Amino acid sequence: MSDAETVISRRQFCTGACSATLLSLFAGCGSSSSSPSSSASAAVKLAVLSGTFTGSALNVTVTNSALATVGGAALVESNAGNFLLSRTSANAFSAVEAVCTHEGCEITGVDGAEYVCPCHGSRYDRNGHVLAGPAKASLRQYPSSFAGDVVTIPL
Repeated sequence: MSDAETVISRRQFCTGACSATLLSLFAGCGSSSSSPSSSASAAVKLAVLSGTFTGSALNVTVTNSALATVGGAALVESNAGNFLLSRTSANAFSAVEAVCTHEGCEITGVDGAEYVCPCHGSRYDRNGHVLAGPAKASLRQYPSSFAGDVVTIPL
C-alpha cells in the first residue's frame, strides 16, 4: 500500500473528527460578540429606585435618592417597565427606556454622563442617543414633569 491508501481505524477517524470540532467551537468562544466589552466593564451600577405606576403614569420620588442633585441618574423599576431617569437641571429630568436597542439587555450601568449596556458595551447619552455601538437605534424617550419632589412620566 502507498501512503495515499493508508487505512485508518474508525476510532482514529472519530477521535480526529471530534478533536477538530471541539477546537473550532472553542476558537469561536474566544471572540464571541456576546461577551461584555471592556467598555461595559468600566461602568458602575446605577442606583435602583422603585417607581409607582398609577395606571397612566409612573411616579418617582426624588428625595434622598441619586436624583436629588443635578447630574444624578438612576434605574427606575416598576410594574410598567424599567426606565433610566436622570436629572438634567434643578427642575428637569430625562426619561428613557432601559432596554438596549441592540439585543434587548437591560441597561444597568453608567460611566460619567453615559449609560452603558452590560451585555455588549453600547453607550448612550442621557437623552438615549447612541454614542457607541453595536446599538444603532436610540433608546425610546418619554416626557416627564416635576412637582412636589415627584417626577411623573406619562405612559
